[in-house]
Amino acid sequence: MFNFCADPKSLEGFSWLLCYLTSVKHISFYWSFLTVLVLLAVAAPSALLFGFGGALAARSHIPPLRWLGKLYTAMVRGVPDIVFFMFFIIALDQGIEWMKHQIVCPDWTEPIRQGLEFRVCPQAKVPLGSSPQIWHQVYGFALAVFTFAIVFGAFAANVLYGAMNAVPRAQLETAESYGMTPRQVFRRILLPQMWTYALPGLSNLWMILIKSTPLLFLLGVKDIVYWARELGSAKTQAYAYPHPDWRLWYFLFLLVAYLCMTRVSETLLARLARRLNHGQATAAGEAMRRATQ
Repeated sequence: MFNFCADPKSLEGFSWLLCYLTSVKHISFYWSFLTVLVLLAVAAPSALLFGFGGALAARSHIPPLRWLGKLYTAMVRGVPDIVFFMFFIIALDQGIEWMKHQIVCPDWTEPIRQGLEFRVCPQAKVPLGSSPQIWHQVYGFALAVFTFAIVFGAFAANVLYGAMNAVPRAQLETAESYGMTPRQVFRRILLPQMWTYALPGLSNLWMILIKSTPLLFLLGVKDIVYWARELGSAKTQAYAYPHPDWRLWYFLFLLVAYLCMTRVSETLLARLARRLNHGQATAAGEAMRRATQ
């Protein structure tokens, strides 16, 4: 980054450290924090959307839809996350390529399954082998986000299902007696009040989602854990900036970074909880009412 960093072997002390921390790989390390934040920003609402759909399906009066909603939450919650992540990513990737293969290579005669290998025509590869590296990274990140949404959506569905059932039935019946349609009751009575009951469980899911972002490393995405291991491992004189094993310090930095993220999340979630509980007929809302007297 700096002109005097052209020859690292001639540097010492603070100049060496400054050039080391601003090298190309360290810039990639810093940018990887943005990768984690983008994952959280996209996966959280996506998981909430899946969860909302799963909860509504589980409450449906249509038996097949209700069975599907309950099967989704039970199946995903019953499988260890790491197993589901590794299996689902491979299955989803091969499923996409198989469907594309059927469209672009209808005359292909060789078997797709050849022992343990999965082979499609070169035109069916996603992305294509000739595509820039950035598209391979974007594709891998998109698969990871979708998998995060599926997994955490099942947990969110269970939380939202319980929150919907926690809203007093008497309030729903009162709204119906005033002539509200089922859709109006859901939108005006059930939906606004359920968030008070759902927030504690969703807050825990958000914390777990933050702690699960290192799974990106296992999914082939170059996240902060990948770069911490890459930069912290011992470097010999063959490298521009040789140093001993510094992984302890890099991972200690990650520990502090994750603690900062969770602390900020706890503060924002506490404020949101106070706002949602204000005026609500819940234990938390009653405590707030008494505190103002």
